[in-house]
Amino acid sequence: MPIESYVVDFCCESVRLIVELDGGQHGERQIEDAKRPAELEKFGYLVLRFWNNDVMRNIDGVLEVIATTATQDPPHPNPLPNGERE
Repeated sequence: MPIESYVVDFCCESVRLIVELDGGQHGERQIEDAKRPAELEKFGYLVLRFWNNDVMRNIDGVLEVIATTATQDPPHPNPLPNGERE
């Protein structure tokens, strides 16, 4: 799904949650991959990342993390500066 200049693996807009699945090539792109969630979070999304082998070997655990995260309050769509509260 396209979000600004990115294409993400999965997105649930209603809870502002992005799920990214990483294959082995991401082990070599750690610096670039670390920037991506920070950029997406600027648009008010929370990003969860899982390795492909975690999905294949522990799908129940991955789904539990996604479900637990999806039922929490979504991040503020326009985060306030310096951690200020509304």
